[in-house]
Amino acid sequence: MTAQALVIDVREDNFAAAVLEESKRRPVVVDFWAPWCGPCRALGPVLEKLAEEMAGAFLLAKVNSDENPELSRSFQVRGIPAVKAFRDGKVVDEFTGALPESAVRKFLEGIVPPPGDDLRQAALAAMEAGREDEAEKLFREALTANPRNDAARLSLARLHSAQGRWEEVNADIAAMSPAFQLEDEVQALKALLEFSQAVQSAPPMAELERRLREAQGDERAQALYLHALRLLLQGQEEPAMEELLELVRDHRQYGDDLGRRTLLQIFTVLGARHPLVEKYRTRLARTLY
Repeated sequence: MTAQALVIDVREDNFAAAVLEESKRRPVVVDFWAPWCGPCRALGPVLEKLAEEMAGAFLLAKVNSDENPELSRSFQVRGIPAVKAFRDGKVVDEFTGALPESAVRKFLEGIVPPPGDDLRQAALAAMEAGREDEAEKLFREALTANPRNDAARLSLARLHSAQGRWEEVNADIAAMSPAFQLEDEVQALKALLEFSQAVQSAPPMAELERRLREAQGDERAQALYLHALRLLLQGQEEPAMEELLELVRDHRQYGDDLGRRTLLQIFTVLGARHPLVEKYRTRLARTLY
């Protein structure tokens, strides 16, 4: 094993040197897996990708639990995949089962921050304080230090979305790894991007409001949809959801159930814990059934 090793296979006969001793120099993450285990096949590539992304900040040691039963017994592995992080020869954190990449990333960042993550944290603090130019500069420095830092790229995309810089949001998302693009937070950004594109060619707000007062049928349905999106992008979530609920109730067939599909996208944008999500999820269910 070299100092630059990222991923190695470990057996009972080299575990002490490869894991326990190495963990005195840098964190070692041990992945107990087996070839027949479906969740192991899902988790393994995520761990390997993040090991490469973090450029040797930790060592990923893979243990075939079928071939090394004594190691599994010694470390009380009762289900696989089982992931255990070692520092100074001791287990300092662990989890069992296949987690999504965002959760694995948080687990790893609790053990060792990726290169440039101090810059990302400083950028987040600057963004929270309203220093957006400084935040953008720091996010870009973090990405220069580690171009594969998808978390920094996501934070930069959020900054761009808050500023209405949708072309840059699109570029930010395109630069993320394909697996990371499937994360809920990225899907939420994709939904906002879709909404922004829908309203770019929409009539002005005053015209949409006139159509809401006077139009009927599909013309009114379209006005409801576009007006709701404009409200949403202005930060008026509840009025927007109210209009989309009206679209579901009165124009269910418009746009292949566009009102319902858009509400579901907004639930993703706001997040499951947002109080409006629970309220309007219940109201949507009542409207539908």
